[in-house]
Amino acid sequence: MDCLFCKIINREIPAKIIYEDDEMIAFDDIQPKAPQHFLVIPKKHISTLNDLTDSDVPLMGKLLKTASHLAAKVGIAESGYRTVFNCNKEGGQVIYHIHLHVMGGKQL
Repeated sequence: MDCLFCKIINREIPAKIIYEDDEMIAFDDIQPKAPQHFLVIPKKHISTLNDLTDSDVPLMGKLLKTASHLAAKVGIAESGYRTVFNCNKEGGQVIYHIHLHVMGGKQL
């Protein structure tokens, strides 16, 4: 598979990883749109939100919980932050591996 995020997961491409467990990985966005901008992704390759199955629901719940935990860890939970999933071309998705943008540290 020629997926950029799968290559990061497999350590074929470097990234500034801020969190990792058996199912998730989070790392700083290489083109940040805010002082704090990181991505949370499942290690399971799922191309888009449209490709989620019922069996992925617990994984996606964990992804959201991980995002809120990391927002607190980097100090943006209290002041506020934005979470964004992009889906497909017109939705702004560039890398077809589901990922959640978490942005904060300034007024958005």
